[in-house]
Amino acid sequence: MPLTMATVGQTVTVRKITGKDDVRQHLAELGFVVDTTVTVVSEMAGNLILKVKDSRIALDKGMANRIMI
Repeated sequence: MPLTMATVGQTVTVRKITGKDDVRQHLAELGFVVDTTVTVVSEMAGNLILKVKDSRIALDKGMANRIMI
């Protein structure tokens, strides 16, 4: 299921990244790689603030839908 389905406070594991090569590369540079744990810090209108590898990252709904958990 996409990352947007996770609830606030939930810690999930990234299983797959979809999209074009440049999108996948950008997400990998932000720390979203397969088998990484991600915690949902907050959610507003589908946009997420996530904790990845001791960093907080904001993703819009479109980008979050490309990350499968």
